[in-house]
Amino acid sequence: MMVFGYHLACEEYEPKELVRQAVRAEAAGFDRLWISDHFHPWNEQQGQSPFVWSVIGALSQAIDIPVTTAVTCPIMRIHPVILAHAAATSSVLHEGRFVLGLGTGEALNEHVTGCRWPPSAVRREMLEEAVFVIRELLTGRQINFHGKHFTVENARIYTVPEEPTPLYISGFGPHSARLAGRIGDGFQCTTPERELLDEFRDGGGAGKPTQAGFKVCHAPTLDAGVELAHRIWPNEHLPGELAQVLPTPAHFEQACTLVPRSTVAESVPCGPDAKPFVDRIQDYIGAGFDEVYVQQVGPDQDAFFDFWEQQVAPAFTGGR
Repeated sequence: MMVFGYHLACEEYEPKELVRQAVRAEAAGFDRLWISDHFHPWNEQQGQSPFVWSVIGALSQAIDIPVTTAVTCPIMRIHPVILAHAAATSSVLHEGRFVLGLGTGEALNEHVTGCRWPPSAVRREMLEEAVFVIRELLTGRQINFHGKHFTVENARIYTVPEEPTPLYISGFGPHSARLAGRIGDGFQCTTPERELLDEFRDGGGAGKPTQAGFKVCHAPTLDAGVELAHRIWPNEHLPGELAQVLPTPAHFEQACTLVPRSTVAESVPCGPDAKPFVDRIQDYIGAGFDEVYVQQVGPDQDAFFDFWEQQVAPAFTGGR
């Protein structure tokens, strides 16, 4: 049976609302959760960005389904030693149902400490070194490490889970997908591209879990859904590496003036009809992903969860 997850958007909602949505998602039959890890939202329309590790702690007391960060960047804003500590505690709180999703991040969130934002090849180097540090610390042993990018001295995490926290790696191009296959316990992506899965598997990821997610906008009409998705999440449709290098929400707002409504209408399932939602999920299933995550855009989350239970999920689950 296909595994379905709900994506909690820290960029759109305050902490208590994220916890409420998680409870509702579990009740609606979702098997797992993604949760974003941002310092800034992408634009002012989204308008939120709570500290994800506090929210993850709260989730452990509210739900029983697994939680994965989608994704955390361990290369600049937060040192991998601290992220290993956070992941270990989160795993203990969630009784082993926590996955640390990792990626090379965006300047939007990471350059806030004043460090220069490095090119993609260097970021992949830093990610690989950070993954090594995190894995070592999750063993509970004392670690000393002097690498090209990170230094760790006399560090030991005392509160660790019984089993090491799985580390999934995100990838949006062939280089990062192959890196994910080599160093990750699983793969995360946002596009239904079989080619990326092939790169991941050829790079060493054969047999490892794969996750992918996308945005939707259930609404009373197709036009209303497209308008809302275009207003709140136009950044999803910026080309190339812009999302990795633009430094502030204001810069994203400027760039997103070039994103037409037609692009959103073509790529985001919107409106009251279940068929576009079902068809998009089928794209990811057909590409070969093991887990598919859905994020409803906008404030009417409860209407979406009803819609999911009554019209979308039965196409895959028989109305479980």
